[in-house]
Amino acid sequence: MFNLFKSAPKNYQDLDGQSFKTAYNKAGKAELLDVRTSGEFASGTIPGAKNLDVTSSEFKAAIEKLDKDKEYFVFCRSGNRSGSACQMLAEKGLKAYNLQGGVGAWPR
Repeated sequence: MFNLFKSAPKNYQDLDGQSFKTAYNKAGKAELLDVRTSGEFASGTIPGAKNLDVTSSEFKAAIEKLDKDKEYFVFCRSGNRSGSACQMLAEKGLKAYNLQGGVGAWPR
C-alpha cells in the first residue's frame, strides 16, 4: 500500500572535512557556499566562500540562478542546514556536497 515512512533518496554526497576539502581542491568548476546567516558568515568562514543564507526568503530564487556546470560544496555550522540546502540544489539538478560536521570540520 502506501509507504509513508519511506525517506526520499538523497541526491547529494556527505563528506567528512578532509574528503570535502580534497574534493573541492580537485574540482574544476566549483563554488564554496556558506549557507549560514549573514551574521554567522561575518564571524568567520572558509576563505573564498560565498554566503547564501538557506533560511532567507531569497534562497530558492538564488539557487535558480546558479551555474548548472559547477559543483557546489556547501557548509553551515553543524551540517544540518547545509544538508537541507544540498537537497534543494540536487532537486534543481545541481551537483552538491555537504560538509559533515559543519565549518568546524574544515581542516586547518
